[in-house]
Amino acid sequence: MQLKKWIAIILGIVLIAGAGTGYYLYKNDDVVRIDENIPLNTYDVIVVGGEPEGVAAAVASARAGAKTLLLVKRDGLGGLFTYGELNFLDLGLDKDKKPANAGIFKEWHEMVDKEISFDIDKAGEAFDELVKNEENITLKFETEVEKVELNEDQTAIHQIQAKNPDGVMRYQAKRYIDTTAHADFAALAKVPYFIGQEDIGKKDTSMSVTLMMHFKNVDWSKVYKVAKDETFGEAVVQPRTAYGFWGVVEAYKPKSDRTRLRGLNIARVTNGDIYINALQIFGANGLDEKSKKEAIEIGKEETKHVLAFLRANFPGFEKAEIADYPEELYVRETRHIKAEYQLPISDVWEYKDHWDSVAFGSYPVDVQATEPDGEDYIILNPKQYAIPFRSLVPKKVDNLLVASKASGYSSLAAGSARIVPTGMSTAEAAGMASVLSYKNKVNFREMSKDKKLVKELQDELIAKGAHLYHFDLDYLYEGKWFYPAVKDLYSRGILFAGYENDLKPNEPFTENQFVWMVKNGVERTDSKLYKTIEWPEVTGDKPLTCDKAARWMFDWFIKKDNQRNNPWAAAAKHGYLDDEVFKRVDENRTLLKKEGYALVSGILNKIDK
Repeated sequence: MQLKKWIAIILGIVLIAGAGTGYYLYKNDDVVRIDENIPLNTYDVIVVGGEPEGVAAAVASARAGAKTLLLVKRDGLGGLFTYGELNFLDLGLDKDKKPANAGIFKEWHEMVDKEISFDIDKAGEAFDELVKNEENITLKFETEVEKVELNEDQTAIHQIQAKNPDGVMRYQAKRYIDTTAHADFAALAKVPYFIGQEDIGKKDTSMSVTLMMHFKNVDWSKVYKVAKDETFGEAVVQPRTAYGFWGVVEAYKPKSDRTRLRGLNIARVTNGDIYINALQIFGANGLDEKSKKEAIEIGKEETKHVLAFLRANFPGFEKAEIADYPEELYVRETRHIKAEYQLPISDVWEYKDHWDSVAFGSYPVDVQATEPDGEDYIILNPKQYAIPFRSLVPKKVDNLLVASKASGYSSLAAGSARIVPTGMSTAEAAGMASVLSYKNKVNFREMSKDKKLVKELQDELIAKGAHLYHFDLDYLYEGKWFYPAVKDLYSRGILFAGYENDLKPNEPFTENQFVWMVKNGVERTDSKLYKTIEWPEVTGDKPLTCDKAARWMFDWFIKKDNQRNNPWAAAAKHGYLDDEVFKRVDENRTLLKKEGYALVSGILNKIDK
């Protein structure tokens, strides 16, 4: 009996010890091990991803003196620009109306004529030249990372395994940078992340994807006239670009129920061909190759239908033909990595600076529809905001940075920060930070707390031409009594100031707005409660009165109360009415929008609790 007792005690100690060392007893299959017989090559820095961000990171690292390996899955550089044919740049301006992003992005932009649109072949050549000019860069095309082995503590990358037509290789580096569009490398390294809009309660929801449309034989002189005559609404036409034409949204009838057109963003290149960013495709999984291929085929068929519509209805397109189809989709969002600092949408709204800023963002927060009958919306058109170094530092893995649209941004903040110029600025910072990190013998997590070292990084970025400085700006509705409610609602993704940055707070709040905001807010907050409520169909611009709002609150949430004859007071008693609103509105009257925002915020916070 005594022997059995001791065996049980020893077994218990072993089990407890195993549980504390990364699941080695029961989950050993989760621990990746790479064959040590595979030939090993070592580098100072390894950059994964041939997107524009990958070029910026590798060039910055190499220029800082690091022996740098750039691993590219495709057979060339440029990613979305060259394989997705997205050649209409989203550019942001800072508070002084100067380009928000400079450095290596500016260097590349000047190589492609410094226009909003660019020739795709010239863009690829510019990326090639930037990389080939750096003797410290080793470039490997058609190379896919298959495995990532972490250290025993599962806190850092130990080595990686990659495969290309030449065979299987093993690599080690002091520091790693993931610049892939979907944080594929970080995911292999078990960095935590969320997908799409999960962070605002919209599970399995991501913005639409797009297949660019490439046409030839378009008469550009007639496109000018379409804009002048406002045939499809307001539009701006310039020698190399055109945008607007929102009238096509109603005029065009899609062939597939998974597609629709939005306003046209048109890029015109040197040979006269045009590329249009406007075709939205819904229901595609940006992380699933089969789903993406299906979406491309849907996009190709819809492009034919769009061409027929344009030929018949849009002057200048009478003789247009499809020049080719892109190899890849424009996928706006998939993974968002969890970082040391998850950039919230409130930072964008409040034009927030950070002590560890490494780049600026200033592009409008453009959140595209997630379903065919959904809305595209602009949350805000910011003056500028800072992206902190901490947003590039993922949770759990200490020797890895993520510098792409998959960096540590909330899904709503990513609506602005996801653009390529911003990504190239963060990637340039990642390349420089990698060298500073290993030279100073600190990992990235330690570096993210080291103000002296971060200041050194900022100084080096500025010396190399980055646009970076500290600032302090007033923001929209700062100090207003209703701003806390506004912040709550835009953070939930249900309040939008648009390009004009105007919530029209002193205009009447409508029944339609109230029902839409409460309905969408409840769905994201408590899906079970949402399904129990019979939501009314409300259209038009009928102003919302206190009594009407209160009676809906009774129908949806309160159900019964002996003060039903005074529903406004009863709603307040039950905690569904914001104290400030109840104090300001003491009679049955039409609510103003600022009061309506506070009312909706109070309801949703009550449900949260």
